[in-house]
Amino acid sequence: MSRLNFQLEKNASGSRARAGRFRTLHNEVLTPLFMPVGTHASVRGQRPKDLEEMGSQILLANTYHLLLRPGPDVFEQVGGIHSFMNWPRSVLTDSGGFQIFAMPGDRKMTEEGAIFSSYVDGKKILLSPEKSIATQKSIQSDIMMVLDQCVPSTVEYAVAKEAMELSCRWAKRSLDARGEAPSSLFAIVQGACFPELRKESAAHLSQMNFDGFALGGLAVGESKQEREDTVEFSAELLPKHLPRYLMGVGTPIDLLEAVHRGMDMFDCIIPSAHAEQGVAYTKKGKVLLRRGVYKFSKEPIDTSCACQACQQFSKAYLHHLIKTQEPLGRQMVTIHNIYFYHQLMSEMRMAILSDRFLSYYQSHRENLAAVDEEFPVSRPIKKERKEPLELGDFRIVISSEGYGSIQHKNSQEIMHSKTKPIEEAEKIYLSQSDILERLKKGEEIHVWDVGLGAAANTMALILRVEKELEGCSSTGKLTISSFESDLDSLRLALLHRDLFSYLKHNAPNAVLHKKIWQSKFAPIEWRLLEGDYFEQIENVNSPDIVFYDPFSSKTNPFFWTVEALTTLFKKLDEKKPFELFTYSASTAVRSSFLAAGFYLAKGVPVAGKEETTVVLNQQAIPKWKKGLLDKKWLERWKRSDAKLPYSNLSSNDNEAIIRKIERHPQFLP
Repeated sequence: MSRLNFQLEKNASGSRARAGRFRTLHNEVLTPLFMPVGTHASVRGQRPKDLEEMGSQILLANTYHLLLRPGPDVFEQVGGIHSFMNWPRSVLTDSGGFQIFAMPGDRKMTEEGAIFSSYVDGKKILLSPEKSIATQKSIQSDIMMVLDQCVPSTVEYAVAKEAMELSCRWAKRSLDARGEAPSSLFAIVQGACFPELRKESAAHLSQMNFDGFALGGLAVGESKQEREDTVEFSAELLPKHLPRYLMGVGTPIDLLEAVHRGMDMFDCIIPSAHAEQGVAYTKKGKVLLRRGVYKFSKEPIDTSCACQACQQFSKAYLHHLIKTQEPLGRQMVTIHNIYFYHQLMSEMRMAILSDRFLSYYQSHRENLAAVDEEFPVSRPIKKERKEPLELGDFRIVISSEGYGSIQHKNSQEIMHSKTKPIEEAEKIYLSQSDILERLKKGEEIHVWDVGLGAAANTMALILRVEKELEGCSSTGKLTISSFESDLDSLRLALLHRDLFSYLKHNAPNAVLHKKIWQSKFAPIEWRLLEGDYFEQIENVNSPDIVFYDPFSSKTNPFFWTVEALTTLFKKLDEKKPFELFTYSASTAVRSSFLAAGFYLAKGVPVAGKEETTVVLNQQAIPKWKKGLLDKKWLERWKRSDAKLPYSNLSSNDNEAIIRKIERHPQFLP
């Protein structure tokens, strides 16, 4: 018998959306609902009374953080979290599973639990299912979560299966540890994006007497379509007579899609985390209050909104507060966002109860996903330009699709000539690396960006990391060192941001003028090293990953020589895996890398190229073993007319280099 007495009131026609209600130890809860995140027993910048007036039914707090500070003994002394924070309604406590996933790499996973160092005093702590439940019982939350092992949704099948099976065993131990405590307990279905694993997890957990079920392990690397497909499949596996909770998701459009697929409960840091950036959500989509178009706007964020922010302040004032980083700006935009989320969930509930949810869903999908509908983000290409399309040795070439590429005037070479710079960057330099996963594990990663150009590669990385890691309480650190001798290409692109949309961010301008930029939303530091690359690298720490994107050997010949690449090879830490990604797959370029001592693998194809190149040291070979260049490539190389690497050496030295490539360990049995 469920402690919540969940009642399913209505199933929507033509949709899996459902409306229900249940009663916790403190109040009746109506679904679907959104739960604001109060990690440390506080929703950032918000008074409990204001949250109550906004319509919050349940707040989410985090067991991992509350275990470390203030500690279970404090909650036991003050009589639980409700009296501690003066909150009269329900509290759900997460178990700490996601923090295990996101914490630094010194954690140790065992059958017993996760062993890690406290960020408060450095002490070693074992977070077991029993310890997690004991802490949640001390907190006296209304709904507790079992301890689970969360892994990236993109992991291979064997890793996902092992984590899912461990989570099932931990769920049983969590249930036993709950005992007769009055708090409800939710199970968490894991299995990444593998339907068979989700099915196995749900079947196993459904045999136990839980009060509700959650879907975990999403919004941690998968695409939007993969997430929606997994939610749709998994929701049908969960008991219909119990509430269903999708953990850590998401934006308003994410909530609409998930309700449509049968989920009831949601939490996410987005309303408060995005408020800090000046992002406000409305029925017409996302409003970016940092934009200059709002500098003189007398209108509120939303003329139909009854929240405190919209009733009292204009967009112009909020724009000013966000630009000057005044705490009041973040507080007011958070108020608006949380109020909007609650109103959105209430509207969805009413649409389900009146059996018009399908039409509501269809009419709101496009609007909720929009951005700044009132003021289009892109300026028309035909608009007369005040700034020239040339600067120094560079000019901008505008594609038929309206995006810009940088051309070197003397050589006529165009970077990213056949696809958008940001798309090519994501494909070559992001999709092949595992930077995000390594950061989530707590690693410190140093990326060299060789050939900054118009900053497409680095901005692709920054935008992705900020999006995926924003709000993660514990991650590693990303340091980016960009090398460029002529910054006119970046200066030119910044004058025409409508043609280089990825530059609509404060980082490029800041690093251009200050030579250093640090993100406020993710652990990123970006440094610009202007001048001769080979002089600059003498004083820079060795890289873990290199984005190698100078102009080709025609324009920048020395960058592709054996001598230059040998200099790079000598900078590496021999004990750590190393990867270099580059667009070139020419025989001469590959010969230069091999002669310098590197190993090579085939890289992904991009527009106009069947292959690119991945460059490795010996420690990185296991990851790329299947893609390594083999003896067949070596035989083709021997027959090639262009097998000589780029080099300033004599013909005798070239013969020695050829023998070195022929005897390279990569091609030995």
